[in-house]
Amino acid sequence: MNFEIIPLLISLIPAALITFIAFYFFKLHTSNEERRRRYLLHREHQKQSFPIRLQAYERIALFLERISPGKLLTRMAPVAEDKKNYESLLIHTIDQEFEHNLTQQIYVSDECWNTVIAAKNATIGLIRKATMKEDVDSADKMREIILTSIIEKGAPSDAALAAIKAEVSEMF
Repeated sequence: MNFEIIPLLISLIPAALITFIAFYFFKLHTSNEERRRRYLLHREHQKQSFPIRLQAYERIALFLERISPGKLLTRMAPVAEDKKNYESLLIHTIDQEFEHNLTQQIYVSDECWNTVIAAKNATIGLIRKATMKEDVDSADKMREIILTSIIEKGAPSDAALAAIKAEVSEMF
């Protein structure tokens, strides 16, 4: 009886081997099909989201241009000589612009958004630093100090704008 089982086992080895190979190739095929399906779905999603993402970068670029100290000071002239009121007006304007564009962070990278926040905070810091100087006694003097500072060092929003342009160029 033992002698009859051995030929049976020997004849089952090729069948088991073929079954294993068929299972392996079937598994390989289904995983490749799944990856292809995910790739096509991802590509379709990219086609639909690309214009929205590009629009978000455009809005952030516009935000950075609007809070650029040179353009902000040109657009927001002081209504009185009080430097504290003018400082509050400028900071309030920057905060309003930021809140208006807050949702754009969904469509941009974290690094880009952190750069935008840093530019906003640096611009506010520049305004506050100019207000705190002892020789600044009026809103016009404060404007002069801020404009001199950005001529010498550049606007904080310029670096953020350059980072955004670089990120957008990587998208293409």
